[in-house]
Amino acid sequence: MTKLQTYPWDASDHLDTTEDIIAYLEAALEENDPSLVTAALGDIARSKGMTQIAQATGLGRESLYKALSMEGNPEFVTVLKVLRALGLRLQVVPVAAQES
Repeated sequence: MTKLQTYPWDASDHLDTTEDIIAYLEAALEENDPSLVTAALGDIARSKGMTQIAQATGLGRESLYKALSMEGNPEFVTVLKVLRALGLRLQVVPVAAQES
């Protein structure tokens, strides 16, 4: 019997396009779980390069790794800075518009 070699799956390895990133973040937001959204932002930031995101936000790379993990609890200003560094912004839409 042949042994099957497995490797850890990392979402950041698959976030190649803006469309991929938007779909991934929207899926995380739909779950209404702040830790999942935070972790998704971390995956996206790693896909772009955490050092580059840290420089663009003016925040420390290590602090971003911690803040943007499942256990992290970033301040809202940090989330906004990371989104801006990623070339994204938040948009508010009525819930009814999403359901139709």
